[in-house]
Amino acid sequence: MNEVHPVVEAAVAFMLLVGGLFLLVGAIGLARFPDFFMRLHAPTKASTLGVGGVLAASMLWHWAQDEWALRELLITLFLFVTAPVSAQLMAQAALHLGLRSKAPPPADLDRR
Repeated sequence: MNEVHPVVEAAVAFMLLVGGLFLLVGAIGLARFPDFFMRLHAPTKASTLGVGGVLAASMLWHWAQDEWALRELLITLFLFVTAPVSAQLMAQAALHLGLRSKAPPPADLDRR
């Protein structure tokens, strides 16, 4: 096993912490938001960035040890492509079923 530079270790640790923080925020949002449409944002926004941070840390770690990180790169690309598409399809299905949001309308909405 190759010795990794302390700066690389610090960068990997930082990315893991940031990714873990985003995952925590996404999980809390998924548990606390009151309806489907609001809950849809937590896993598609925060959790995608969280998993992306963890995968970026893994890629950096493997590159620092002179290894290919093709698996992590492909997982990251597939995640960033499929998460918005699946969220869009779930939102369209909910609208098609007539699911209503519990969010109040904006206060400055111009009603003419």
